Amino acid sequence: MAGTTAQAYFQEGYVSELVGRRAVVVHPDGTRRTVGRIADFVVAKPDDTFPRVDAIVLKTRAGLRLAPVDSIVAIDADGEFVLREAPTLPPPPDDEALYLVEDLFDKQIVDVDGRKVVRINDLELARTADTIRVVAADIGVAGLLRRLGGKRVASRLLDLIPRSLIAWDNIAPLHDLSPERVQLSVSQNRLGRLQPADLAEIIGELSARDAARVVGSLDDEHAADALEHLDPDTQRAVIDDLGTERAADIIEEMDSDDAADLLGELPAEKQAALLAEMEPETAEELRELAKFAEDTAGGLMTTDYVWIYPHRSVDATIAKIREIGPETEFVYYLYVTDQEQTLLGVLSLRTLLLAKPDEPIHAVMETELVSVSTDTSAEDVASTIARYDLLAVPVVSSDGKMLGIVTVDDAIDAIIPERLKRKLPRFTRHHRRPTQKAG
Repeated sequence: MAGTTAQAYFQEGYVSELVGRRAVVVHPDGTRRTVGRIADFVVAKPDDTFPRVDAIVLKTRAGLRLAPVDSIVAIDADGEFVLREAPTLPPPPDDEALYLVEDLFDKQIVDVDGRKVVRINDLELARTADTIRVVAADIGVAGLLRRLGGKRVASRLLDLIPRSLIAWDNIAPLHDLSPERVQLSVSQNRLGRLQPADLAEIIGELSARDAARVVGSLDDEHAADALEHLDPDTQRAVIDDLGTERAADIIEEMDSDDAADLLGELPAEKQAALLAEMEPETAEELRELAKFAEDTAGGLMTTDYVWIYPHRSVDATIAKIREIGPETEFVYYLYVTDQEQTLLGVLSLRTLLLAKPDEPIHAVMETELVSVSTDTSAEDVASTIARYDLLAVPVVSSDGKMLGIVTVDDAIDAIIPERLKRKLPRFTRHHRRPTQKAG
């Protein structure tokens, strides 16, 4: 608040304790005139770590009026606001500010550290330097009792109830306001700190509309991560609410196998609309993958793998991998093919690093190949990976051409109960990239 008088009394308190308090103007002769009562608090920059209260909204005889912070002379010990003059300005439109009471009370938020959805019962304000800032959300019983007048009727009892406060920088509001309103960028930044499985569990507790809001607030890569961990019903609901263009952007960032599975769950008309928004190469790839049954190697495989030519040297291959590494997620194995993409051999990254720099790839690759076909069942794929202790198994066509790989995490996903599969760690992550050539 402007000036030092306001800070002489008010140090910290709750919004519910200040709402309804009188606002007065003190005249030169010392008389005090009530000009209204506190109805709400206005924050212009809600994405700040601890946002500053920029104005108060008063309920007056003439309607709601706005009092900027620099018009506040003091906040007395009993919570009475002393103003320089009676406010005349109307409150700002909903799309230009955040109202603490109207927009946040009783609204859902994500407790980022606790990884759960909770509800705001009250908000704590505190003095910092020359300002009053929002510092925490009260999600406990005490916040509800305070709003019901518990402080007045049983203050000692209220003081005994443990506080359930979440620091503002650890929350992410779900009701980030309608598209026309102020965007709470904190949602994107803070939700992005959660692991995909934790975020998916939170999203699963929300309504379809709120789930879409949360996914929509994330960048494409984090949104893809979360979407991959959701059950099919929630995925479909989120996609419907996101809109075709944004949904297509997110699906393009998913692992190709997960993206194809999702598309396969959608009606043909919706699937076609999403594919039409994607890059032609990606769309064609996903169309091909979507043709395979979900419980087969074709349905489980991803096209995100690295292939190399047999005549390249070890040194040249390592240099190429350094170049393309950021563009692919799975480089534990390198698959050796000819120009027609016929699979000739495979080598691990360890083998590559330990080989002599000038050796050709064909001299160090493994030619005793283990592979599966597109119609191999998920159970048989998992058995093959387990039997040969692999991190991934190549999928080849009937004439030996490389089509993709099934990673160990996707193989496990296919054979364990639905309630567990979304919680497992994954080797591949949200970067859905085209097949990478290393040499």
